[in-house]
Amino acid sequence: MSFVAHPNIDPASLGKVGVLMGGRSAEREISLLSGQGVLAALRARGVDAHAFDPGRQSVVELANAGFDRVFIALHGRYGEDGTMQGLLEQLGIPYSGSGVMASAVAMDKPATKRLWLAHGLPTPRFAVLTPASADNDLAAVVADLGLPLIVKPSREGSSIGLTKVTDAGQMRAAYEKAAALDDEVIAEAFIDGAELTCPIVGEGADASALPVIRIVAPEANYDYQNKYFTDVTQYLCPAGLPDELEQEVRRLAVQAFRVLGCRGWARADVMLTADGKPYLLEMNTSPGMTGHSLVPMSARAAGISYEDFVLQVVAAARLDLNPNDNWKPD
Repeated sequence: MSFVAHPNIDPASLGKVGVLMGGRSAEREISLLSGQGVLAALRARGVDAHAFDPGRQSVVELANAGFDRVFIALHGRYGEDGTMQGLLEQLGIPYSGSGVMASAVAMDKPATKRLWLAHGLPTPRFAVLTPASADNDLAAVVADLGLPLIVKPSREGSSIGLTKVTDAGQMRAAYEKAAALDDEVIAEAFIDGAELTCPIVGEGADASALPVIRIVAPEANYDYQNKYFTDVTQYLCPAGLPDELEQEVRRLAVQAFRVLGCRGWARADVMLTADGKPYLLEMNTSPGMTGHSLVPMSARAAGISYEDFVLQVVAAARLDLNPNDNWKPD
């Protein structure tokens, strides 16, 4: 399904739509904001949409809610990592975004990077730290990757638990901060340059990229606070890149999306060096949809309103393992 400014979608054909928001992850607060925006957008387009919070409501309630499809506005664990997608497969409820495996792989930063590297896609060098290896490996990682470097949990988002390490003496504290959120921690070579992000929509050969956004954060610190709760970060869309470079970043984002087997929509985060070389950082398969979020901004630059974008995402909802299976629980 291609994304257009004025989609010809009959809201009644979507049936009863659940908007999954909140959940149990460290990104619960942002997910609630995303979900409230999505819910309001769907209702504004005449969709029979209802909020559902898996962090407060049970699996039994979800099974009995009578949803014909759901929009997943959950971020992080238990929503973006394949677990909710697997549950919805079991319940036979079509859902927005990527399927079980693509969601699980994209949430796991080392797994994502290994797949990208296997397909020749550029991503910063990295090392994985675990409780069994950290004591012996911290100094070796610094020696191998150099400084500065980024230390973060392998399976979190929104820069939660992230530290920029500029001195070897900071490694222990950076590791412990990330390890408090995940047993597996990734240390990644720091790429000095412009921070970009690029949404992708569609699936397979029909996947395409929306306009690139350049992020200019204070002191290059695009952390959780500056992402969602301040107005000091600048977002440039158009990104101000030469057209050939803009197209190269878009092509790379689409390749990264396809390699992971993503579908529906996602957002690739990219660093661009001073000499114009892009490096993939990660893929977000359930991006934020708050007032500060980047996908709606890029969609607007392409002439697609927030409401129309949300409508098209949920209209593309389907099951992963058997798209033609219309089974419903009794």
